[in-house]
Amino acid sequence: MSKRWKYKAQGDADKVERLAGLLCMPKENPTEKDKRCYRIVANLLVQRGIDTFEKAKDFFRPDLNKLHNPFLMENMEHAVERIMVAVYAKEKIMVYGDYDVDGTSAVALVYSYLSTFYDNLTYYVPDRYEEGYGVSFKGVDTAENDGVSLIICLDCGIKATEEIAYAGEKGIDFIVCDHHLPGKELPKAYAILDPKLEGCKYPYDELSGCGIGFKLIQALQQKRGKPADDLKQYLDLVAISIAADVVPLTGENRILAFHGLRVLNTKPRVGLEAILACANIIHEDAALPYYFNKVLTIQDLSFLIGPRINAAGRMDSASKAVALLKTKNKEKAERIAEEINESNEDRKIKDQVATKEAQEEISNHKLDQQKCIVLCNENWHQGVIGIVASRIAEEHYKPTIIFTKKNGILTGSARSVKNFDIYSAIEKCRHLLTHFGGHKFAAGLSLKEDNFAEFCRLFEKEVEDNMSQDGILPEIDIDMEILLGDASEKLLRILWQFEPFGPENNEPVFSSSEIYDANGARKVGRNHLKFSAIPINENILPISCIGFSLAQHFETLKSGKKIDLCYTIEENRYQGRRELQLNVKDITESKDNNY
Repeated sequence: MSKRWKYKAQGDADKVERLAGLLCMPKENPTEKDKRCYRIVANLLVQRGIDTFEKAKDFFRPDLNKLHNPFLMENMEHAVERIMVAVYAKEKIMVYGDYDVDGTSAVALVYSYLSTFYDNLTYYVPDRYEEGYGVSFKGVDTAENDGVSLIICLDCGIKATEEIAYAGEKGIDFIVCDHHLPGKELPKAYAILDPKLEGCKYPYDELSGCGIGFKLIQALQQKRGKPADDLKQYLDLVAISIAADVVPLTGENRILAFHGLRVLNTKPRVGLEAILACANIIHEDAALPYYFNKVLTIQDLSFLIGPRINAAGRMDSASKAVALLKTKNKEKAERIAEEINESNEDRKIKDQVATKEAQEEISNHKLDQQKCIVLCNENWHQGVIGIVASRIAEEHYKPTIIFTKKNGILTGSARSVKNFDIYSAIEKCRHLLTHFGGHKFAAGLSLKEDNFAEFCRLFEKEVEDNMSQDGILPEIDIDMEILLGDASEKLLRILWQFEPFGPENNEPVFSSSEIYDANGARKVGRNHLKFSAIPINENILPISCIGFSLAQHFETLKSGKKIDLCYTIEENRYQGRRELQLNVKDITESKDNNY
């Protein structure tokens, strides 16, 4: 599929030149190539709003001391006081959280912290299928039966007005710790911690649900007069939540993720150690687990740990994920990790089957010619329909909704493409729905079977009326064009310091023009491309390139035509050797193909 190359706005030239000079200051007599390198780095920083040396220093050296005072968050003092009253009065406290990675990691974090000084605790994670998202009446009933008088609710609750009112009738107080947008009516909780609350003056509002939980324990630690350093051990959980919930890698999230990754790479909790062992990824140079040989990144958390933790709630019980993340017992961790890993393998099989059947249906009915794709099959497991929707949306680049059926009710997961607000389109169909929720790029919904045909018609019309021309083709955001010779090991070493990568701090993508293949392109794997790039007008050695799912450009490379590349810069490690490599994202023929 063709892609549209979209160049980001370049940094203000004066700011870039000034910052490049400051970054270059420690080096005497820099070469022209050195100067270009620092200009590239400075431009990337200015694009990210980092235009002074002090800001650059903070960016490259994330400091836990720069975290905001948790008591700046609205209602924090109120929440901490209520928890301490419960502790002194020996009330039973329930830590309640959603069933996804963010929710279960938040429950494990707050429960683990409270258990260091208080033992009248329990935790609860709702069943994805019986109770659905967020606070449930069943959860409140369970709390009442267990003698709970205070519920600390994490990663959900901001819209649970009826459920929290129901708890209030039973004499149960709620502290809501959420990061989602509040509705018009707030629940009558004892305290609500959400930086997105209107009037909340907390300086950063993009924390994950687990991040809000961390601010709560940070406040409790301050109130108890205990050392802030003792909280570092919980940052691995915060890092996992940041990766899984795809929140911006800016501000406090960047600091928390940076130091959370340090914990994961040096002394992971036994539950995460067991999960990594289950991933069975062995370093190519030694028969040792992956995390002893390679620095784990946010992307590794997204693809290695996140899906396994999520599989507990998708295929079995999310409470297992909490049990794994909070345990200190190695044997127990290994046993639960194996069970969760089996759930993940089951999830993979069901996911593959459903994806294959969905692709066949799309092909048989030529659904890829429509503006959107909506499919339903009662045999598809509810735990995988979101994953299937993501795959279909990515491959066909169309807003996609995948439904399954149970007891006459269709439950669906929706995934969108970059320039289309799928939540708004679904909201226009709300009169046909029994439930819906989500955001611009992902949503969940349910409806009666009788309304399905009308929903499909109306949703298709909404997509057709509101999908812009820019939304038809997938985009590649490119930071800047550079000379191919500037894609150097020195630049790569500096780019490593831009990590952790994620939303609003994505891995830099570059482009270079008028390139040709030096050593003979070849197809590798099922649909990948390996070649060596060399520019027409630069005197440099060829640079190794890998292009995943780009084998369709093989003939263009073999023909000797000049090409333009967009790519990221990485290090390829193989059999003890290391070399600079370009990870090519797309290839186009150069406009002028005359040598």
